[in-house]
Amino acid sequence: MWPAPSSLLAGSLPLLVGLGLATSAHAFTPSGSDIVYDVDDESFEGYLATADGESRGTVLIIHDWNGLDDYERQRADMLAAEGYDAFAVDLFGQGNRPESTEDRQAATRALYSDRERMRSLTLAGLAEAREQGAAETSVIMGYCFGGAVALEIARSGEADAVAGYTSFHGSLGTPEEQTWPADVPQLLIAHGGADSSVTMGDVATLTEELEAVEATYEIQVYSGAPHGFTVFGDDRYQERADERSWAAFLVLLEEVL
Repeated sequence: MWPAPSSLLAGSLPLLVGLGLATSAHAFTPSGSDIVYDVDDESFEGYLATADGESRGTVLIIHDWNGLDDYERQRADMLAAEGYDAFAVDLFGQGNRPESTEDRQAATRALYSDRERMRSLTLAGLAEAREQGAAETSVIMGYCFGGAVALEIARSGEADAVAGYTSFHGSLGTPEEQTWPADVPQLLIAHGGADSSVTMGDVATLTEELEAVEATYEIQVYSGAPHGFTVFGDDRYQERADERSWAAFLVLLEEVL
């Protein structure tokens, strides 16, 4: 039996003990389809995995700073197996999958400095998912950089028919010119207690901001989990935190979709 994780909890989601996850990234064979689509005459390449059977809703997955790869594809396939349509959006452009730290920083910096483009590309991906036949009602989630983008969309209120947002080990800061709306959909934040990139001070600040607008949210903090704790095959991967955060995410989907 695992010990209970250290956690900050608010809102209505119960904590679940984790589910078994397929953690062998090198053994992954995609079952969905790569989808090329255009936004303002620029080509992007997402990935669509459709639900096994009748769809329970759509999940939009936003990639980390290295762009869309087999990690997001695998998560999409896992969601399809749970009965959801899943679309992994591309925010960098077709063929742009930065490999060096410098290139990854440049790719994310370009979008952090142009948040209107960040939002428009994300919403274009959501529109493409629906154009491809994915269910209308959706949840938006992301990993690391993608988690920050998910919260950006949540604050903006620009997405239609989105019932919830989730950030896995993402940046949590709110830009000075932004505030949280009172009607923000339900939120789940999965954070590593040993994350050296996003501090517990950031967690506390976000908690205060969400409490101020009486948002429905849950923040889970996993003891000993570093930044990027969900990434299969990475040195930072922590199975316990990954399984528990994934289980909590499935509960959110069950509640809002």
